[in-house]
Formats: sequence, structure tokens, C-alpha cells
Amino acid sequence: MYLTTIASLGILVLVILLLLGMNIGLTMAIVGFGGFWAVRGFGPAFALLKTIPFSNAMNYSFTVIPLFVLMGQFAFHAGLSADLFEAADKWLGRFKGGLAMATVAACAGFAAICGSTAATAATMCVVALPEMRRHGYKDSLATGSISAGGTLGILIPPSTGFIVYGIIAEQSIGRLFAAGIFPGIVLALCYIVSIAVQVRFQPDLAPGTTKYPLKEMLIALKGTIGMFILFFGVIGGMFANIFTASEGAAIGATLGLCFMIFKGKFTWKTFVTALRETVKTSAMVFLILIGAYIFGTFLAITRLPMTLARFVNGLEVNRYVILSIIIAVYMILGCLMDSLAMVTLTVPIFLPIVTSLGFDPIWYGVLMIMVMEMGLITPPVGMNVYIVAGVAKDVPLVTIFKGVAPMIVGMVVAIVIVVAFPQLSLWLPTLLFK
Repeated sequence: MYLTTIASLGILVLVILLLLGMNIGLTMAIVGFGGFWAVRGFGPAFALLKTIPFSNAMNYSFTVIPLFVLMGQFAFHAGLSADLFEAADKWLGRFKGGLAMATVAACAGFAAICGSTAATAATMCVVALPEMRRHGYKDSLATGSISAGGTLGILIPPSTGFIVYGIIAEQSIGRLFAAGIFPGIVLALCYIVSIAVQVRFQPDLAPGTTKYPLKEMLIALKGTIGMFILFFGVIGGMFANIFTASEGAAIGATLGLCFMIFKGKFTWKTFVTALRETVKTSAMVFLILIGAYIFGTFLAITRLPMTLARFVNGLEVNRYVILSIIIAVYMILGCLMDSLAMVTLTVPIFLPIVTSLGFDPIWYGVLMIMVMEMGLITPPVGMNVYIVAGVAKDVPLVTIFKGVAPMIVGMVVAIVIVVAFPQLSLWLPTLLFK
């Protein structure tokens, strides 16, 4: 009981500090160190503070993070996002709300070579918002589709969220990447259906349709070549066991640089900018992971995850009721904190419970990421909404949140589908990694 109380107090202090705006990684490291000190004493706690940062910073598997981030940076500066949007517009412009649908489709394509929600939302806002405004789209639908489409960056591989979850949960990153493909497509389709329903009942949200000749539609497909080369060259090679995730990330970064040069977008300024952004993002993720390991070690010695797992297993309720409670907790946390903070904070607590109930940890990882995506577009945090608002400075936050609300319904439908049909996540990993 004593250890459980200390663990509970540690979690409470951690949540309070995060809500006050403290750095995620440092907060987890400080609370984990303090909790370990309270249980085992200062000497062992100080030793923990020395060994975990060093051992994790030297971990070879961590190299996958900066390399995938660098690949996304090179793809962005190569202009692949604009090409994807143009191709999607040519094929979806014939539908009412086609530009908004094209934005979601382009977000899905860019997510396949980026792996970041923030980068996907910011990039597509720069590319798509001016076009939608020029064609007469209402700001609510335009910014709502961009904010929601940006969430695909953390689900469709390569995904930073899957990488962090895989490292903490000790699951195969390749399997997680494979598991995220079909749910990502389902979510993108649910967003597109949501847009179609909106413009059906509110025709003033979008103008009339634009039909392009078949020749133009086919020519526009050349804009997707870069995305397919990067995606199938990197992810396909991993699935075929030709190379590891780290090697695939290195190949992807090299291909991204080649695209910058081939498309005439390479300058020393953009190259240095890409490197600088990669270092900043990677350092942030590394700090979060190191803090998570320190905090996770503190939870492990208190045996809180195991205690919770035993308690849950003793409840005489259907396992899906417990899963629904966990999902509800994620939805609430998603309104209050960053998605990576949620991964690092909750995986050590909830994963033992989920696996003890007989759920697959790969499937759970996909479901968890999908639920966390909701936090990216819900107040008060809603990181994607704030990113879009930062780019579209003349659009009020209320307008963006209003446009996002119907997309949340589409996300809930996608989550229900993944829960009801686990093979959507598990079929591809089972096929590719026997």
C-alpha cells in the first residue's frame, strides 16, 4: 500500500507539472528521480540518473528517430507536398468539397514520407489553404480539413508515435508500421466521408465541382511518384526484410536529399535548416524517452502497473468495458497534454493491463495512437489547431475548432471500426513478419 501511494502521488505531481507547462522530458525525469529517491534512497536514485541517460543515448535503435525526421524535412523542402495536393485535386475536384477531400488525401500521402503531425498540418496549411480560399471555401471547412488531415502524420508510417511506443513497449517498429497502414486509410476515408456529409447538408461551405480532363488527371499522377518511391523504397524494404528500420530510415533520408537536388530545391540554406530542425525535434524526442525510462523505472519498483493489472483481472466485467474506460481516459488526457507525453506516461501503466486482458500489444499501439490523435484537434490543447492558426493568422481559433468538430465524429467512427475489426491492424504484420 505504501508503494502504491508513492506511485499515485508521483503520477499526480507529474500531471500537475505538465498542466503548468513544464518540459515533458525533464518533468518525467525529475518526478521519476524523486520517486525513486523516496523508495530506495538518494544513492540508487543518483545512480539511476547517471546510467539511464547514458545507456539510452548510446542505444543504436534510437538512430531511427533523427533519420526519419531528416527524411521528412528533406521531403518537405523538396516540395513533394505541393505535388501531392495538385494530384489529389485533379482526381477529387469533381466532387462537392473536392479540394477539402484532396487536402485530406494529400495529408495521408505526405504522412507516408513525413511521420510528424505538426509538419503535416503546417505544410498542408501553406499549400492548401490559399487554394481553397481562392475557390471560395469557407474558412471553417478549409482549416478543419487541414487540422484533421494533419493527424494522419502520427498514424500512417513512418510515425514518430509508433517509434516511441515501440521503444517503450519493446515492440517491433516494423510490425507497428505495417499495422498502421490500413487504419490510416480507414481514418482518411472517414474524414473524406465527413466532408461529403457536411457539404451535402451545408452547401455554402464549398463551391461547385471542377472536372478535369482525363489527360490532366493522368499527368498529375507524376506528382505522386516521389511519395511512392520514398514510401515503398523505405517501408517496403523493411517489410521485405531487406534492411532494418534504422537502415531504412538512412535510405529514406538519402532519397529525400536526392529529391531536393533532382527538383532543383537544394540550397545550403535549406539544407542547414533541415539539419537544424532535425536536431531540435530529435533532441526533444530523446529527452522525452530518457525521462520516460526514468519515470518508468520508478513505477516498476512500486509495482503499480502489476497491481493495477491484478485488480483489473479480478473485475467481473467484459474486457471491452475496461478497454472503453482506458479509451475514455486517453480522450480526456488528449484534451490536456501532448500526444508523446501521453505515450510515455501511460504505456508503462496501461500496457500490462491490456496484455493481461488478452489484447494484442501491436493492435493496442495502433488504437492508442488513433485515440491520441483526437487530442491533437480538441480543446484546450489541440496542437494541430494552434499550428494551423499560427499559419492562418486571420482565422479565429473558434472557427477552426468549429470546422474540426464534424471531423472528430469521423475519427470516432474509425476508432470503432478498428476496435470491432482488429484484423485491420493485425493482418498485414502477420502476413509480412511470419
